[in-house]
Amino acid sequence: MKKLLLVPVLFLFACDNQQREERIATLDSTFIKPEIPLVHPLTPDTTSVDTSAQPDTIKTYGNKRFKDVIVKRIGEDQFQISGQAQVFEASFSWVLEDGHNELKQGHEMTDAGAPEFGNFSFKLIAQKREPNTTLHLILYEVSAKNGSRQHELPIPLY
Repeated sequence: MKKLLLVPVLFLFACDNQQREERIATLDSTFIKPEIPLVHPLTPDTTSVDTSAQPDTIKTYGNKRFKDVIVKRIGEDQFQISGQAQVFEASFSWVLEDGHNELKQGHEMTDAGAPEFGNFSFKLIAQKREPNTTLHLILYEVSAKNGSRQHELPIPLY
């Protein structure tokens, strides 16, 4: 008797699954799926550069924690970096890299701590060790939890 009841129940579940798959196929074909842009996995998706700038104007850089960052060349190897940062305890760090090595590192302060955006400005002397390298300044916030780099903002210098 139990076996006889089991067969109709299995039949109902099988029919229901087939109908569900047909409904899903119908829904998939009627809705327009949005295009999702491909993002390079090594490129931070929050980094932005103002590309509308003319060749003789200054570029600005930014991400979630840093905004309106401007780098001005004030000498052969000297740069003035300024902008705003929303960082814990008004403190952030930076590192100067040539693609293979860390050449310099340091820490800077803003005039206000998070949740406010504080202003910062500092000078940097950046000399290449090898002539065929490109120097990058990377601004970042140090995690209070584990000391790791967070919200990195890479900026090419020259």
